[in-house]
Amino acid sequence: MRKFLLTLSIGFPLLFSSNLYAAQSVKVMADEAYPPYSYKQDGKMTGIYTDVLSVIFAKMTDFNIKIEGIPWKRGLKSMEAGDGFALYPPYKREDRPYMDYTAPILAEESAAYCDEKILSKARPKWPEDYYNLRIGNNSGFAVGGAVFDRAVQDGLIKLSEAKGNAKNLLKLINGRIDCYINDALSIEWELNQLKQKGKYKGSGIVRGATISGEFGYLGFTKKADKYTYLEKFKEQYHKYLDEMKTNGEIDKIIKKYTQ
Repeated sequence: MRKFLLTLSIGFPLLFSSNLYAAQSVKVMADEAYPPYSYKQDGKMTGIYTDVLSVIFAKMTDFNIKIEGIPWKRGLKSMEAGDGFALYPPYKREDRPYMDYTAPILAEESAAYCDEKILSKARPKWPEDYYNLRIGNNSGFAVGGAVFDRAVQDGLIKLSEAKGNAKNLLKLINGRIDCYINDALSIEWELNQLKQKGKYKGSGIVRGATISGEFGYLGFTKKADKYTYLEKFKEQYHKYLDEMKTNGEIDKIIKKYTQ
C-alpha cells in the first residue's frame, strides 16, 4: 500500500507538470501553389519558404506548429477575418493592414531572361533597352511595370502571353520570343525542371535586367488578444530567422531549388 501511495505521489506531479508545459498548438497557413517558394508536391508542402520555416519551427519547442497549404486568396481572407494566426509568403501591402510584417524572410526579384544572342550587347535598363523585342509574360500577370505597359500600348514592345512558366520558357528556348519576364527564382526553378525532362540543354538562356524587387514575409495576425502567445512566438521566430540569415542556411536552401 505504501509503495502504491509513493508511486501516486510521484506520478501526479509529473502528470500535472507535463500538462502545464505542453507545447502550444499553432497553425500556419501557406500558399499551396507558388513554386519554387511554397507549393504542394505529392500532397505535402515544400518550397524555399517552407524549408526555411520548417527549420525554424523545429527549434521552437514551446510550440507544436503545423503548416497547412491552402489557396492563396483563401489564406488572405482568413487573415483579414481574424481567423488565421499567420500566413506565408505575403508582400508588404498597404491594402493589407490586418497583417503584421515584422521581418522579411528573403528578397524576390522579377527579371528578364533572354536568348543569349539578345544579350550579346548589354541591356541593363528596363524597359528601354528592350524596345523592339518580343517579350513573353504569364497571362494576367502585371510584371513589367507602368513604363513597360505604356511601351506595349505604343507598339514599342511586342507582348506575347502564355499560361505558366513552362510554356513561356519553351517559347523562349524555341526562338518564338526574345525574352521572358517573371520572378527570377521561379524562372531558374522551371529551367531546372525542363533540363531534367530533356527539354532544355542547360545553356542559351541568360538573365538580363532586374525589373523590380519584393520581400516575402511570414505575415502575423494583429489580434494579440485572441492569440495570447503571439509575442512569444514572434520573439522566438525572429531569433532563429536571424540565425539562418547569418549562417547562410537560407542561401543553401535557395541553391537546392535552382541548381
